[in-house]
Amino acid sequence: MKYDFDEIVDRKNTLSCKWDLASDDILPMWVADMDFRTAKPIVDALVNRAQSGVFGYSVYTDDVYEAITGWFKRRHNWEIEKEWIQFSPGIVPALHAFTRIFVKSGEKILMNSPVYYPFFKSAERNGIEAVNSVLLNKNGRYEIDFEGFEKKAAEPLVKMFYLCSPQNPGGRLWSREELEKIGRICLENNVLVIADEIHCDLVYPGKKHISFGTLSDDIVDNSIICTAPTKTFNLAGLQISSVIIKNPELRKMYADYMTASGFDYGEAGTFGLEAIRAAYKYGDEWLDSLMEYINENLEFLLNYVKENIPKAKVMVPDATYLVWIDFSDYKIDSRTLHKTLKYEGKIWLDEGYLFGKAGEGFERINIACPRRTLEEGLKRIKDCINKMDSKR
Repeated sequence: MKYDFDEIVDRKNTLSCKWDLASDDILPMWVADMDFRTAKPIVDALVNRAQSGVFGYSVYTDDVYEAITGWFKRRHNWEIEKEWIQFSPGIVPALHAFTRIFVKSGEKILMNSPVYYPFFKSAERNGIEAVNSVLLNKNGRYEIDFEGFEKKAAEPLVKMFYLCSPQNPGGRLWSREELEKIGRICLENNVLVIADEIHCDLVYPGKKHISFGTLSDDIVDNSIICTAPTKTFNLAGLQISSVIIKNPELRKMYADYMTASGFDYGEAGTFGLEAIRAAYKYGDEWLDSLMEYINENLEFLLNYVKENIPKAKVMVPDATYLVWIDFSDYKIDSRTLHKTLKYEGKIWLDEGYLFGKAGEGFERINIACPRRTLEEGLKRIKDCINKMDSKR
């Protein structure tokens, strides 16, 4: 089936966080959702369900579980048991839940920055200190400082580690050896690993994501792995995610917390369940076509930046449709850079400093959009950056 990713879909006045929070003259390329229509089998499933006209309470059925387990076995060589699968309305709510369940007042959470900024918020909002092991930027590629990481994991009050895999914002895919080393350090120090793998399907041609769930049993038993079809298939508004917990004790603690908070499987939304089933059963062709198109967008961006914004340095991602661009050679204050791009350049990116101090001087751009949109966004960045640079 041929998908037209060049189609411009008007998302204004659709209750869109990305588009309806922006004024009409600002091009939003910040939040991580796509400007593409999702796969037709998903749309068909939702339309068919809507036409029934009845929207009572829903429940996970065997074919929903089979769709989830089948997808991860087929795409990631990861065999998941049905009982390991727990519900969450989203991964960010799950992160907040983990903080409340597994970290006590006075204890700490370890993370590698720059990193997805809701990681920090899940700690801060619950009165928990975030301990930062800064990633090393080696020739435009993030590496883990394992010596520093091990020292911080060994701190007595560190009880949990947030692993972003694939890494957001840098798009780094961690190797099996790196993941094993992370897992072993955390296991030896009694630090629970929370692996956010929401971008795991969005991998560029020739690259491979290694799920934390495919590591040795003892390491997996000391982990919780978060996945969702929402990033892969542009379904964030349907609010459905899977929390995979192999360890029965950890699983019971999470399930008990969700029940006490008023959530159980009966609370999963009808359309979310229809979407996850259709996506994981019938979405392969669309996803493969999508990543071919996004890879072409990435190549377009790399060439455009090299030719038109020469002092900017792009961190070439292995995965995700998010691209991390370093503008620090322009010697512009991070907040001034972001504010000027947004209000004078009329281009809304994600400000790098939100991802931690190591993100100063960076901006994150979402390239999951038609080529014309990407080209317009890059032109706005070029014009604004060159104007700022000429005044120096």
